[in-house]
Amino acid sequence: MTILLHRTNTRSLTTTAVINLLVVHGIFLLTVPFRITYYVKRKWSFGFPFCKIISVSIHIHIYLAFIFYVAMLIIRYISYFKQKDKIEFYRKLHSVVASAAVWIIIILVMFPLVYLQYGNGEDNKFTEKCFHFHKAINKPYVRGLNYFVVVVIVGIVCLLLAVQIFIIVKIVKKLKKSALDHQEFWAQLKSLFFILVMVICFFPYHMFRFYYIQYKEECYYYNEIFLGITALSCVDLLSFAGQTYFQKVLKHMTCTLRCTY
Repeated sequence: MTILLHRTNTRSLTTTAVINLLVVHGIFLLTVPFRITYYVKRKWSFGFPFCKIISVSIHIHIYLAFIFYVAMLIIRYISYFKQKDKIEFYRKLHSVVASAAVWIIIILVMFPLVYLQYGNGEDNKFTEKCFHFHKAINKPYVRGLNYFVVVVIVGIVCLLLAVQIFIIVKIVKKLKKSALDHQEFWAQLKSLFFILVMVICFFPYHMFRFYYIQYKEECYYYNEIFLGITALSCVDLLSFAGQTYFQKVLKHMTCTLRCTY
């Protein structure tokens, strides 16, 4: 993916968002072996501070990935409705500065804030357990925040899905049978794919969150399973590598059907 993106226009806002999303996925994947080691050995051997870092990383990955998904889709929608091929920075340096500013905020503000608040009041600091950070949910403001985040994410994804379906239907009506021959149609299918990634990977965890808040003690391992499903979003960028092949196959099938009938 790094090689493919290096060959594209790095001034594009969409490409810049994709590169940052790739970095988010890459950093998160570095934490996965520690989780696997813990569940295989049933023992945490890396200390409580590092346990908090690994535990909070999957949550940060969810919401950073979600933010970059939304940013990419909004950029694509603006480009479509304003009839522009691409929305770009004036110079490559501007994209670098914008990305650096985002990561400075994440590293110096977002991560320390989440790390300091995450796991406060837990009594397992000197045990060999890890990822048992659920007692904070007993606090009313934490429960309220959880409900708010779930409603916001589900609402935003549903809104984006409605807009995307509207755009695809409009393009199909305009191009009709020749839709498969136009890059504009395939670009919108790629946007739809990112929305489906959010629905498949993020919805199960957030919808289960309603139940988990009420019965957190009994549902700890189920919560871990749904968290694991969110990690599948890391395969999202395969759409860039697989789109060309899928496009050729679908066009060939369509052509075969036309020639047959």
